[in-house]
Amino acid sequence: MKKLTFFAGIFLAAGVMSELSAQDSDSTAVPETFVYEWAGEEMTMQKYFIVFLKSGENRSQSQEEAMRLQQEHLNYLGSLYEDGIIVLNGPTGDGGEIRGFSVYSVATLEEAEKLASEDPMVQAGMLQVEVKPWWLAKGSVVK
Repeated sequence: MKKLTFFAGIFLAAGVMSELSAQDSDSTAVPETFVYEWAGEEMTMQKYFIVFLKSGENRSQSQEEAMRLQQEHLNYLGSLYEDGIIVLNGPTGDGGEIRGFSVYSVATLEEAEKLASEDPMVQAGMLQVEVKPWWLAKGSVVK
């Protein structure tokens, strides 16, 4: 019950913060954050952006071309990771429509879309992107 209350509070707070940021036309260069207290502990919540990499319409490349694009794709995502823009990344591995996803730590949805659209596999039409905002406690880890 304690966890349910915690997550309900986070979603409520995130909704309020989204409303406030939608009313504020001043664009900033850093991701949105707010402080949330749970079980006597303060944590900073941050708005990240999940970039879903979905199958694109152009998947008819030769095996050689597909391998070249895959290497460029990995190099591109690796450079965003090294720059601290991508904080979590990987393929889904089930062969479905969503081929993988990345979590971007950027200030706006538009910035995440722009960076994701510069991926060589997206530019070649092998992948397409869908971006969603996601609130998460800074410093969270996968357990």
